[in-house]
Amino acid sequence: MTKSAKAKKEKKKDFQKVKLKVGKTKAKADNYTDTSFKARSIAVLQQSLTTNAPSTVAQFNHHLSLLGHKSEGQRLQSLNHLTSVLQICCDQGSELPQPASVIVGKVQPLIRDSSGAVRTQVLKLLKCLPKQDVKVHIEGLLLWVRLGMTNLSTPVKMGALDVLEWMCEVTGREVVSCAGGWSKTLKCFAGILGWDAPAATAPKDGKGAWTSTPSAATKGTIDGKLLLKTLTVLTLFLRNGLLPLTQNEEDDADVRLAARIFPLWQTHQHMLPTRTTLNSHYTYLDLFGGPKDEEGAAYEGWEERCIYFDEKWRGSFETGIVKVAKEGGGVGRAAVSLHKVLNAAKDSMEQEGLA
Repeated sequence: MTKSAKAKKEKKKDFQKVKLKVGKTKAKADNYTDTSFKARSIAVLQQSLTTNAPSTVAQFNHHLSLLGHKSEGQRLQSLNHLTSVLQICCDQGSELPQPASVIVGKVQPLIRDSSGAVRTQVLKLLKCLPKQDVKVHIEGLLLWVRLGMTNLSTPVKMGALDVLEWMCEVTGREVVSCAGGWSKTLKCFAGILGWDAPAATAPKDGKGAWTSTPSAATKGTIDGKLLLKTLTVLTLFLRNGLLPLTQNEEDDADVRLAARIFPLWQTHQHMLPTRTTLNSHYTYLDLFGGPKDEEGAAYEGWEERCIYFDEKWRGSFETGIVKVAKEGGGVGRAAVSLHKVLNAAKDSMEQEGLA
């Protein structure tokens, strides 16, 4: 079938060269846009240009409010901004944009965040806070740390243990002496390690013997790391709680107390006791209304903590240490270090006549 004359003409037109005449400009393209004009302003949609930028405090508050955002990337970005601002304030010795109570209250729920990057950044942010502010908010931080330690996710447990390890290194005595810091944290450690069940002796006939459930911390490669981390942090925790202060630590504490109450001198000798001491002759009267909740009590003295530990946990802990030490390797060495702390605490109690 032959093509029409019109189709042949249009096809031939595509291959014809345009002949330009002298003195005439080239024809403009169909999609030509004239850009020879000059505009005084350019309007861009969804963009606001202003010479007044938000202040540092306003930006800090904005990112502080975004810590509860559902997006993992947004939470991480806000934490990075807050950490950089706090680091600058720490280096320059300037005042924080917000009180530490506000910052810690917003940040501490992220200790058990599902994102590993967010949990790592939370620890970096907490390290930028002044040491004194961390001491004041120990109880709140410990609450979220214990929630992380009892989480079903192994990475979340590891992140919570990292935070607890840093707290023990920075404010170890405050961690073990605050309300619930000693008893409840020991219970969390026992739950992770599977040492929360009291050791039972088997009957002579061999019937009805108790069997210990194998701890989840001894299964798999990741859980092996969790076991090693748990034993390491537990050793540091018990060292702060069971061993008495050294002479240098006592001298430093006396110097800090004298500087805080200057020009007064020996005021603690003339004040009512803040806790029920072991050598009080009127303990049985409960004159100062001591807490009835044993787990929520504050064990401020190392003697009180040792007595509580011996009554509640020493038997199950020593049994668990013997089993874990048989595994050898890094876990076995960590178990040996933990056992040394328990023996040192026992020797200190015998020297004080408490054993």
